[in-house]
Amino acid sequence: MDATSKKAYGVAIIIQLIYTGMYVVSKAAFNHGMSTYVFIFYRQAAATALLLPLAIVLERKNAPPMSFRLFLKLFFYALLGNTLSMNLYNISLKYTSATVASATSNSVPVVTFFLAVLLRLEVVRLRSPSGMAKAAGVALCLAGVLTIALYAGPSMSPVNHHRAFAAHQHPHAAAAGGGGGGGGGGKGTWIKGTFLMLLSNTTWSLWIVLQASLLKEYPNKLLSTLLQCGLSTAQSFLLAVAVERDPAAWKLQLDVGLLAVAYSGLVVTGVSFYLQAWCIEKRGPVFLAMSNPLGLLLTIFCSSFFLGEIVRLGSLLGSGLLVGGLYSVLWGKSKDHLHQKQTQEAPKTLATISNDGHDDDEEKQQPAAAVQNTGGGDEKQLKDLFAMEASPLRHQSG
Repeated sequence: MDATSKKAYGVAIIIQLIYTGMYVVSKAAFNHGMSTYVFIFYRQAAATALLLPLAIVLERKNAPPMSFRLFLKLFFYALLGNTLSMNLYNISLKYTSATVASATSNSVPVVTFFLAVLLRLEVVRLRSPSGMAKAAGVALCLAGVLTIALYAGPSMSPVNHHRAFAAHQHPHAAAAGGGGGGGGGGKGTWIKGTFLMLLSNTTWSLWIVLQASLLKEYPNKLLSTLLQCGLSTAQSFLLAVAVERDPAAWKLQLDVGLLAVAYSGLVVTGVSFYLQAWCIEKRGPVFLAMSNPLGLLLTIFCSSFFLGEIVRLGSLLGSGLLVGGLYSVLWGKSKDHLHQKQTQEAPKTLATISNDGHDDDEEKQQPAAAVQNTGGGDEKQLKDLFAMEASPLRHQSG
């Protein structure tokens, strides 16, 4: 294993640790009574404050022209992928657990693939091994969500009874924290939270599919992210004002709520974005997606240790099905990419054989053509980033 590969594995582990921290700290903040709507506003505002100076320094001379139509598109995408998706996500996290949040993040590539099929951006050949693997992945994903929502099973005791983020949970959180067990109210809250989490993943997956076309029209990724983040900040503020009328809900104190805002808005957005971009550039999006189950294992341990969450068998079984669905779709995608690569290389091989007798001038043009082909590969990898979204980036993009 070379030095780059070792570094890529280390970076992937760091990324999963960062997201584990986000799940645990955010859940702790909601357990302490912080409003999910206010949390999203502060988080988006913190992320905008981080991205704005970077955009001014790095992209002030490279800003593409902005039409009113493009602005409306950015506004809609911000509403769908940031404001709506993250509010649904945080409400569902409040109703369920950090383990469920981490487990369902494995469904994002699967849901993205399914939406791409519905929009005819992806073709499934059910008679081929890759097509059957993709279809099986969608089925396993659905089975995993249903298992988490509807089956509780026996519980596992927390590994630490003196948890760091101890709090008197609100009724919703307390009812849901047991993993779908208990009375009818707790069970109903847990089911609602699980399906809200799936809906959040679906809205984010749709955002991923739409981003591929947006980048063709507005190719500056940093400015696109900044604009959507800023618009989402304004949208989240209006939503929070409409829902939270108590002025006390807006006050930030030196507690886990402030930690969650700073961590999600600065560390997750700033550090993880850079690390993910580096990891995808070096090893590709599939490599990063393969590390998601590690984040699930870390979240199960940390949520039990720091939050005292009771993990039930149903959550573990459902998580296993979701991970199986993830790997099944990734395997099918990798087979398709390999087939496409072989199909593209075959004509080139024939062309090379037929051009053996060409003059030196044509040979001198080959390095330039090779550079162009490399650039095309980078563009393809960028598209793969959105088509094979690996991590719960929807909840970190703000």
